[in-house]
Amino acid sequence: MKKRATAQEVAQLAGVSKWTVIRAFTPGASITEVSRAKVMAAAEQMNYRPNLLARSLATRSTRQVAVFVDDFANPYKLQLIEATTAALQAEGLVALLVNINEHLDHVHAILNADQRQVDAVVLLGTSFREETLADSRLRDGGPPLFVLARDSQLAGIPAVSCDSAVAMEDICRHLAARGFGRPGFMSGPRTLSTALGRHRHFRDHWASRGIEVAELQASPYSHAAGAAAMRAYLAANPPGARIDVLVCENDILAHGALDVLRHEAGLSVPSDMAVVGFDDAAPSALPGYDLTTYRQPVGRMVETLVDMLSGRRPHDTIVLRGELVLRSSA
Repeated sequence: MKKRATAQEVAQLAGVSKWTVIRAFTPGASITEVSRAKVMAAAEQMNYRPNLLARSLATRSTRQVAVFVDDFANPYKLQLIEATTAALQAEGLVALLVNINEHLDHVHAILNADQRQVDAVVLLGTSFREETLADSRLRDGGPPLFVLARDSQLAGIPAVSCDSAVAMEDICRHLAARGFGRPGFMSGPRTLSTALGRHRHFRDHWASRGIEVAELQASPYSHAAGAAAMRAYLAANPPGARIDVLVCENDILAHGALDVLRHEAGLSVPSDMAVVGFDDAAPSALPGYDLTTYRQPVGRMVETLVDMLSGRRPHDTIVLRGELVLRSSA
């Protein structure tokens, strides 16, 4: 294998010190343009690339961010991963993607990330239990935690998310204008859904009008679970006793419900039952679903997170307004 050029060798060729070479490749470091030009010319001639691992030992910053994901089957999550990793890379940060599953929970993943000396950990819409992140093993030092695309009220852990209260107000206002008055809500796992706030705000809105919301339970967040919950509801409720509109906690649950209504039960959407999702995942715009949904402000959420990671704004919990996307399902 060809030996890599060192900073000392570049310095000798450029006629400068080794520390001048290091400063030339350090953003914001003090160095004259003449010296920088000499270093860059020598580096190009020798095909030199700085050793980021060695630099991280000196600066105590690896420029690496661990991104935790637990739901790769959700098409919206893939959109979120793409936007987040692209923004981190544009900032000069490297994303380490970590699959949270039955073999690696949040606590052990965070401890592992700390051993790798990442600069931060981002929980990318993962379905964490808040008491888990209060584990005593995470209190002493460790990388700072950030939550993206999910509500969190944990002290000291900033979260950037879509404003679920405003979102449900926008959705309910639209449904009321369309004349719907027998609402239902399909939520995910009970231990995790409460953190999203969508169910609570939807239920509270209708309660203020004296209307009770029918509950449809799906677990996990998947197309199959959404379909199963809809089958169970249709089997338990005759046509005259059914809801006229179903709001789902996310789009993938709505996709499952829609497929059962249209292709198994032979019902008309929205005439027999309207359906609304949340996220605006890419399949929702396809003719097969044409799902009315609430679009999370992914671009602004990711930008806000990166500004926090880069120190351009305080580490605060931020909620941002999204947008109701109207299609034919409601």
